[in-house]
Amino acid sequence: MSFAAHAVVALIGLLHVYILVLEMFLWEKPAGLRAFGNTPERAAATKVLAANQGLYNGFLAAGLFWGLWLGGPQGRAVMTFFLLCVLVAGLYGAATASRKILFIQSVPAVLGLALLWI
Repeated sequence: MSFAAHAVVALIGLLHVYILVLEMFLWEKPAGLRAFGNTPERAAATKVLAANQGLYNGFLAAGLFWGLWLGGPQGRAVMTFFLLCVLVAGLYGAATASRKILFIQSVPAVLGLALLWI
């Protein structure tokens, strides 16, 4: 596997850690409100749901880092699985919440998959 593939997977993992922090800890703070275009009232009403989403993003990050740590064929399989999960989550988010999710999650996941399998 190439350095580029590992770098992209690591960046996607870090992105999902950042999303976890935004959704679990900064949802009602200015950074979280800006990132998701929320009002303080809407953020207060949805903070438990956002924290749940943040936890799932953390699982995606953990899986990607696990694959990097494993390396070799097993690591490639784990990274492939979790990149596919990121891709599906991005497609669903783009279809149901915001089209920008397609570019934030799905496009990088496709790039990572392509680099892993070249």
